Amino acid sequence: MNTEKRFSAMARTRMAVALVVAGCLALVGLAVTGQAATPDRLEFVQVGHWVYNDAAQSAFHVDGSTNRVDARADVPGANGSQVAQGDDSGYVVERNRITEFDKATLSVAESVPPPAPETPFVLEIAGGPYLVYRNAGQIVRLGDPAATVPAGGPLSRPVATAEGTVWTHRVDNGSVCELPKGAAVMTCPAHLPPGHGGGLTLVGDRPVVLDTTGDSLHRVGPDGLGDGLPLGIKLSPSAQVANSAVGDRLAIADPERNQLHLIDVSGLDQDRPSAKPISVELSKGSRFNGPLSSSNVVAMVDETRGEVLTYDAAGKLKSTTKVPGQGRVPRLAKGEDNRIYVDSSDGSHVLVVNGDDGTVVDVDVDKAANSQTAGAPSAEPEPSGDQAPQPPQRQQAPPNTQKPPPPVAKATPPGAPRKVSASSGDGSIKVSWSPAAENGARITGYRVTWTGGSTRVGGSARGTTISGLRNGTPYVLTVVAENSAGIGPGASAKAVVPGPANRPAGAPVVTANATAAGNVSVSWTQPDLRGGMLVHYLVSVTGKGQRTVSGTSADFTGVTGTATVTVRAVTKFGSGAAVNGATGSRKVTVPVASGPPTITITQVRGKDNTLFVSVNANGKGVSATCTAEFFTKTKPVPCSGATTLIISEVAWLGAITIDATIKTSAGTATDSWRGVPTVNGGALFWLGPMALVGLRRRKEKELL
Repeated sequence: MNTEKRFSAMARTRMAVALVVAGCLALVGLAVTGQAATPDRLEFVQVGHWVYNDAAQSAFHVDGSTNRVDARADVPGANGSQVAQGDDSGYVVERNRITEFDKATLSVAESVPPPAPETPFVLEIAGGPYLVYRNAGQIVRLGDPAATVPAGGPLSRPVATAEGTVWTHRVDNGSVCELPKGAAVMTCPAHLPPGHGGGLTLVGDRPVVLDTTGDSLHRVGPDGLGDGLPLGIKLSPSAQVANSAVGDRLAIADPERNQLHLIDVSGLDQDRPSAKPISVELSKGSRFNGPLSSSNVVAMVDETRGEVLTYDAAGKLKSTTKVPGQGRVPRLAKGEDNRIYVDSSDGSHVLVVNGDDGTVVDVDVDKAANSQTAGAPSAEPEPSGDQAPQPPQRQQAPPNTQKPPPPVAKATPPGAPRKVSASSGDGSIKVSWSPAAENGARITGYRVTWTGGSTRVGGSARGTTISGLRNGTPYVLTVVAENSAGIGPGASAKAVVPGPANRPAGAPVVTANATAAGNVSVSWTQPDLRGGMLVHYLVSVTGKGQRTVSGTSADFTGVTGTATVTVRAVTKFGSGAAVNGATGSRKVTVPVASGPPTITITQVRGKDNTLFVSVNANGKGVSATCTAEFFTKTKPVPCSGATTLIISEVAWLGAITIDATIKTSAGTATDSWRGVPTVNGGALFWLGPMALVGLRRRKEKELL
């Protein structure tokens, strides 16, 4: 009976497994044949990468897992076009048009104009792909539902989370904004401080802001930026942060200083100190693209040398590979399959970077294009025997292989002005810029705005001076260009404080203290900067030279006699030269002893196994330290005049002897006291094991 029950249970279990397997196979079959809808929340990861080959005028698909070209779509496009892929379609992206093709049939669907004639940043993510037109401040979603979302201003490099939220950073006003999957409106929950530059990255698939001005990292939350995590390094304004962290390290490239830094970001989420940054030296004189990260690898392109470099999270160089091809610089792209793809400028080669170990494989796209095997149409079928014979056809002229010229895009609002800078004057600011991209229509004017006003100048102007401003108040000036199609995005200069030209800062209030050992401690208050921006302080002490200090205190050693301490604030007005402020000073005298010190024991009291030794200490004009001894010696303590020295955890019997010592730079003195310690004015007789031991040790010491 038990055997039958076990068999029945096994049979039911196997039947259940069989039903599950059959159901899964049926679901897969329906999905493949197109007779079943994909579950709403099921997302497929796009495998591989599409590249546009200039010579073949076609898009090719590179399978990163096999490092082979496995599909070809003949799509007209300009040289240097990008290709973006979504779930069902691919898109050849030019400056003047976007051409869609079906990934299943490899046939062209339609072409649409872009919102701006610039090369966009491509994001291949869930709900996408997205094209981010950074200068124009426009985000195009090519997925379902398609949309063009205005960001309101120029953008730094965007990032996107795994579930499909695009995060952007406005470079003109510091706004940090998000565009959730499927949304048509952006929200901006956080802002960088005015005048601060930065960029976006992901740590743990959550957005993080790099503040390149404050040299810190901040989580982005619903209530704004979180507390800053110091980087431990100083960055230049042009520093670029990777799209995501590699383990506990985040890559930041600083091309001005020829360095790649790997920052420990565990302090963002864990209550422990961050490890020191790892810094890797880069080739001097090179121009770099990146960094771009996968799960375990950081990749950069040395555009000057035409090489792709890969590093692990510890900064170890994994590979250096030459990028084949001619013409423009190579292009970096992050695939959804955890691989990094590096396209040669003409699409003739794709370097596939393994996201786990940093190895690089070169895929020859030209070779695949010449073989005509990838995505080539099948041959015409042979006619069957029951078909009617066809009449002979005339020989046709060879087809016209000349491709029609791409359509001319309609004029759009101009791009953002470039190289906007500002310098201060007395109640004024001078702002200058380089021309914005016309985008199909002549620039008719530039508009300069600031808090409290605006002005307009002609389209040929490259600068203007704003007058009537308040000295000592910071201003951020934003410049936008106009043409017949509208107003373009703005670009801002760093905050500038108007003030009289070269007006020096006031004098700091200085405090200085000296010890007999020649140590001088100096502190001061920040003076009136007179509208300038503080650079640092210049601090000097007689005989010790001058120091550059960023804080408001400093220490000097080895000072003798009477010395003068001076402090000056160094300020700047805009991009002008540094200006030294007025000098604050203080004289300080290193104390000198008038003679050897003296010490006198005036009273000894006892309470609860503790002796209180009262002394009169005289250091003769310099600092002194005192000790007391009864079998054990106390630690030295500063003493001057009436001082109490405490001997703890001792016991005694009858009369005892206590020694007190004073020490200064001029010498040492000692006083001894013998008697019975008092408590409340009377003698204390306390007998116990510790007293006997103490008495025995004292007698042994006296015999010696």
